Amino acid sequence: QVQLLESGGGTVQAGGSLRLSCTASGYSNFRYCAGWYREAPGKEREGVAFIGTEGITDYLDSVKGRFAIHKAEDKNTLYLQMNSLEPEDTAMYYCEADGVGAPGRYCGRERLALDYGGQGTQVTVSS
Repeated sequence: QVQLLESGGGTVQAGGSLRLSCTASGYSNFRYCAGWYREAPGKEREGVAFIGTEGITDYLDSVKGRFAIHKAEDKNTLYLQMNSLEPEDTAMYYCEADGVGAPGRYCGRERLALDYGGQGTQVTVSS
């Protein structure tokens, strides 16, 4: 059974940084599409950052240049480095990953959801 566990959330002042981590069990190396979503009260769920099988990344426009997604396959962990945080980044952040890959399967911000998801970690940015 695949389980994804997020950590690293917290409260930070605007302009600060956080690094989110997502550790997987029952799952191998984030070898397929993996990404981070966020949900804030009163707002639609957003796909924030994605990384595909060949390391190709895709980002929500509002986080480009500030956030970076990467994976450490030897640690079975997915990361989201968040810099220059803004109050608008306040949300619950969720790690998700596909369990299978297929040629041409899209991996990016237009995906509404991936195959597996975690419980989330809260990020709060104060002004």
